[in-house]
Amino acid sequence: MRGRLLPSLNAIRTFEAVARYNSFTRAAEELNVTQSAASRLVRSLEEYLQVPLFTRQSRRIELTDQGRFYNELVRDSLDLIEAGTVELISSKEGKGTLTIGMLPTFGTRWLVPRLPSFQEAHPEISLNIISSDGELDFTKERIDVAIRFGHGEWKDAIVDPLMGEEIQVVCSPKLMQGEHPIISYDSLRYHRLIRHSTRPNSWDHWFRSVGAHREDQQWGPTLEHFFMVIQAAVAGLGVALLPTFLIEDDLRSGTLVTPFTDRIAGPGAYYLITSAAKSELPRVKLFRRWLLGQLA
Repeated sequence: MRGRLLPSLNAIRTFEAVARYNSFTRAAEELNVTQSAASRLVRSLEEYLQVPLFTRQSRRIELTDQGRFYNELVRDSLDLIEAGTVELISSKEGKGTLTIGMLPTFGTRWLVPRLPSFQEAHPEISLNIISSDGELDFTKERIDVAIRFGHGEWKDAIVDPLMGEEIQVVCSPKLMQGEHPIISYDSLRYHRLIRHSTRPNSWDHWFRSVGAHREDQQWGPTLEHFFMVIQAAVAGLGVALLPTFLIEDDLRSGTLVTPFTDRIAGPGAYYLITSAAKSELPRVKLFRRWLLGQLA
């Protein structure tokens, strides 16, 4: 069986330092070696790869095109190794930083208000919450767990269903007091329908579910996050279709009203997604157990 095709890791480390400083002298100082030793290691790497990584002109050096390509690859790889090393050291006995990739509005309105109980139970764990709602990549985003909306289809991960989604039509009270109050499904044709960019078919799903015809509808703004959709509806930019649990405070305060009593099950659910590679880390196991317990 063929082994890995890898150059000397010491040469790789030296090349990255030289490329970062654009100097053999400064790289040698960081690595605590002589300048000639650093130069020899980079030369050996070039000979192994059979491509020049630097152009050398008197006292100046500059990365070649091949050198720039290889430097990006090496830098990213060393960053991952360093991050993994720090993580393992800091994760002893459950300590360290838990990084959560979070849907922005779900995080702000549902998870964050509940996190004090987790922090109180596990003060040794630091929390790092980042906005994350695109394609899920644990390595690239450097996250331990994520919360996503979908249908439970994520590879190389442990997927736990959290909750479904109940959606309803809401608008500003100003629209109900205007020339065309929303008193029937047909009334919607006088108003702009606000759309969520990651849920482009939500309105079609709602019209089918309530048995209404979507004719002559006007489209309002398309927005990326639910908190933007909520604010657009509050401002009177149109009629919105929103998950009930995200707008409970707005409905209680009266900044949003519901023209219809219909509450429809949304086409999907929220899931906790845990990186399979990190699932046994103490801090990850503690958070997963705590979050699922919140829904028990």
